[in-house]
Amino acid sequence: MRANSPKVLVVGAGVSGLTTALCLAREGFRVTVVAERFAPEIVSVVAGALWEWPPAVCGYHHDQISLARSKDWCVTSYRMFDELARAKVPGVAMRRSNFYFGHPVEESPHDLHKMQELAGKVRGFVHDRSLAERNGVSPDYGVVDAYSHMAPMIDTDQYMVWLMRQVKIHGVRVKRYRIEGLLAERRAELLDRFDAEAIVCCAGLGTAQLRGVGMYPLRGALVRVRNGGVRGPRIDEAHCVSHVEGRNEQDIVFIVPRNQRLLVLGGLAEKDEWSTDIDLENHGPVREMYERCLAFMPALRNAELDPDEPVRVGLRPFRNENVCLEWDDESQIIYNFAHGGAGFSFSWGCAQEAVGLVRSAVEDRKYSHSF
Repeated sequence: MRANSPKVLVVGAGVSGLTTALCLAREGFRVTVVAERFAPEIVSVVAGALWEWPPAVCGYHHDQISLARSKDWCVTSYRMFDELARAKVPGVAMRRSNFYFGHPVEESPHDLHKMQELAGKVRGFVHDRSLAERNGVSPDYGVVDAYSHMAPMIDTDQYMVWLMRQVKIHGVRVKRYRIEGLLAERRAELLDRFDAEAIVCCAGLGTAQLRGVGMYPLRGALVRVRNGGVRGPRIDEAHCVSHVEGRNEQDIVFIVPRNQRLLVLGGLAEKDEWSTDIDLENHGPVREMYERCLAFMPALRNAELDPDEPVRVGLRPFRNENVCLEWDDESQIIYNFAHGGAGFSFSWGCAQEAVGLVRSAVEDRKYSHSF
């Protein structure tokens, strides 16, 4: 890194912010990260963090332009997480991921198209309706088809610690700082305060206030149970049933090994719900989600709840147009936010595209003083 390397301010320290900062630093930029909160006080540590081909299990990504771009982001992230798993990076593993259906995949154009796209992008793809029986899915749940493949699964606690460590190793300055008001109105002040030439906003749901745009949370919850133990089964693969489009009820099944000791069960997707003070005792949908997973895979009834933290709740950052990754010409700020429940799946792809936007902005500044 040279003394005259361009200097960038990254706002936000979730998986998107830190991955963007790391990619920028690796490309020779001098980077400062500012955030009001850091792990474990952020939604990134709550994420299911199972890599998925879009649209993901929660099924709320509809914007076709965003979906088309997100497929490239997903491919980039898949390859990067695969490399990290081979390098034995803490919290990153490649495990088999199973997706189940209550109808033959061929009978649904949407599901068939997704499967055909996915099959050529991942390792170990198998389309086999007998997966449900072999994996202990209840015959009463109505599964008639399934496919599986190798996929990145992230232990968010370990990985976010590793990511922060890598950021600092690469010379990134990290500061706790709360930004009030619109970024566009405070741009000049922030550039001066943090000695930067460009700003990348990766503030998740906080971008609603920082940019003055409409966003909403999609509240999620994960029940945490011991993986293995004296009575419970050892689960080494992910097992998922996606939300059925057009249904209003909660119907997602999400069973993912976090590590050798912990299994997370989901999923909940409650639009525009802001409170995180819910658990198995005070919120019926959390209990129903848990019971749905037990009904799907009966062996889990013997699994013990994590005594220290049985439930984690977080607010996925959404907007109607889905992911925003762009250079805003009016404010002269780069935005990378609204990843919803796919923050980890998109993280490396979005970060690398953000680096390109920063490079273009800095290059333009060399030839004009309007930046």
